[in-house]
Amino acid sequence: MLKKEIERKFLVQNFFPQSNNFVAICQGYLQIRKDRTIRVRTVESSKKMVGYLTIKKSAENVSISRDEFEIEIPLTDAEYLLSICQYPLIEKTRYFISFGDFTWEIDKFCGLNEGLILAEIELERIDQPFAKPDFVGREVTDDKRYYNALRAQNPFQAWEKSER
Repeated sequence: MLKKEIERKFLVQNFFPQSNNFVAICQGYLQIRKDRTIRVRTVESSKKMVGYLTIKKSAENVSISRDEFEIEIPLTDAEYLLSICQYPLIEKTRYFISFGDFTWEIDKFCGLNEGLILAEIELERIDQPFAKPDFVGREVTDDKRYYNALRAQNPFQAWEKSER
């Protein structure tokens, strides 16, 4: 289904609240271009594991909003597509934390991106106001290094401490 994704990203500072509402995500990229990515992912919850194929198209000079097409695909197809993706795969645990009228998605990365924790919020419009929880730090929406697709090419563990 095609939708407009309006998302802002922030570094998580200090410790974030634990949540029993989480999923494990493994994702890889079949194509990474400046204006478009094609991603495959598996999402595992306590109840089931599903696969998704996603195409994201960036609007020029607008990093907060992108066109997104995502469909559920058979798990065996997702696992095969992950096996042919560019490495490293992005592995993370995503926690869902309610704050105000929003649900924050907190991604705690592992593997070659271990040490990075990002908070994301999806909005209905670019200028929509929202309150930030205490654990939300510096905004990195416009810093492309924090996009998952680019961290598949340049993992967080490879960054110099001064780049973080």
